[in-house]
Amino acid sequence: MIVPLSRQAVEILRDLHILTGAGNFVFPGLRKDRAISVGTLNRAMQSMGYNTQEEITTHGFRAMARTLLREKLRFDSEIIEFQLSHTTKNPLGMAYDRAQFIDDRRHMMQAWSDYLDELKKADISKVVSFQKAI
Repeated sequence: MIVPLSRQAVEILRDLHILTGAGNFVFPGLRKDRAISVGTLNRAMQSMGYNTQEEITTHGFRAMARTLLREKLRFDSEIIEFQLSHTTKNPLGMAYDRAQFIDDRRHMMQAWSDYLDELKKADISKVVSFQKAI
């Protein structure tokens, strides 16, 4: 499967290559033939102060990206789902439809990284906070 990446993501991967070398995984587990687990990622989030039971989990970033790509950046749901490796709802599935939407996905991933860069620069005083419903 081809996974288009943004310029920013490629830069991060190049920086990580110093640490990960030529292995098969960007984040190898203790056993080099496996990637780190979701539990390891959630523990890393917890060490940064996030409550992964009530605030966010690492998988929650996928849901957040999916929502913002559709709602804020107005990308087509089919393109987003394809990038997230979700299966097609088409009853014929991939038997006949071999589209990969490479150009659309490349554009979307670059727009997503640019959007995140803009959020980093945003005036935090303009961010609206919400309290958890009781």
